Amino acid sequence: MAVKHIGVLTGGGDVPGLNAAIKSVYTAARDLGWTRPGSSDANVTGILRGWKGAVRMGRDPVTGAWTDVLPLDDGRVRTVDRSGGTFLHTSRTRPDRIPPAELPPRLQGRAAELPRAGEGLCDATDVVIENLTELGIDCLIAIGGDDTLGYAHTLSKRGFPVVGIPKTMDNDVHGTEYCLGFATAIIRAVEFINRQRTHLGSHEVVGVFRIFGRDSGFTALGTAMAISDIRCVIPEHAFDLDDLCGVVARDHAGSPGHYAMVLCSEGAMWKGGELVEVGPPDPFGHRHKQNVGEALADAMTRKTSLPTRAQDLAYDLRSGDPEPFDKIIANTFGTLAVELVAQGRTGRMVCIEKGVYAETDLPDPSRAPRTVDVASDYDTAHFRPRFANRFGRTIFL
Repeated sequence: MAVKHIGVLTGGGDVPGLNAAIKSVYTAARDLGWTRPGSSDANVTGILRGWKGAVRMGRDPVTGAWTDVLPLDDGRVRTVDRSGGTFLHTSRTRPDRIPPAELPPRLQGRAAELPRAGEGLCDATDVVIENLTELGIDCLIAIGGDDTLGYAHTLSKRGFPVVGIPKTMDNDVHGTEYCLGFATAIIRAVEFINRQRTHLGSHEVVGVFRIFGRDSGFTALGTAMAISDIRCVIPEHAFDLDDLCGVVARDHAGSPGHYAMVLCSEGAMWKGGELVEVGPPDPFGHRHKQNVGEALADAMTRKTSLPTRAQDLAYDLRSGDPEPFDKIIANTFGTLAVELVAQGRTGRMVCIEKGVYAETDLPDPSRAPRTVDVASDYDTAHFRPRFANRFGRTIFL
């Protein structure tokens, strides 16, 4: 593929390792001779705020300069991989289902001309393609989870070259065993929970920890694999509340410190229980659920009379610098993504399959997220991960 200009963006929730992936994209392009040091023409351009920036980007009517983009060079990327977050910023915008009011002022007059996506929403995919083409971008590298990469799939099917890099601490993107942010999330969760032992033991309470995982329990299960005395509940298995309470009560009674611990994915729920969704849906249709950690803690106290304390790990896991494993994967994913671009292999995503680096199709947005195989990976009777029969299986969940 004759490449002169790569665009790169990050979408959805931030995770540690994004900046390293962006830098590795730039470095790999530079090493292929696709950048021109000292030139005013950027050959790798960051698009700010994810898909929102891809819709809004354009020339300033006064200065003629491009807005919502950031040309990348050696100076801009030199130290970015030393910190977490994404210096390109992010959003949860979905261009093929965007409210007319969220279109930039220069597009307000075109709102009526854009295809409708139902519920009064616009499909601004043609606008995205026009913007990328006018800027001279030959191929876009999108870094994100199921939602971000699902729209990348849509954009690719509409004819614009895209390559994907999977990231999400939920680790639930189809086609890959590993997503950026997963290792850092587990390490942070383990550190946080282990620090709480002194507090829980001092007060002789049951600690109930809520962690990310709306549809998939990989992060909760991965954390429980590293903490032998914690119980965990996941979205893939509606559990029996009485059974869990019985197990936790025995843990509490048998502990010299008189404490016990439960880790719950945000989407986990017991049989007969229900958490209502609150707030408006985001552009991908997701609404926040009530805090299952608080609900579970209350229910366990009512059934066992044990004191409980709910704590939310969620956003702390997104914060701070990436752990080395995530930096290694980010550096490799970014480089491999540029290799796919160079080979003209677009509509693809870099991935890990059977424990090795590979490539696969961008995830189809019509599919639900990847989920835990309960029968092989989760012990429903003891509320713990299964370690048996893993010969020949990947080290990742």
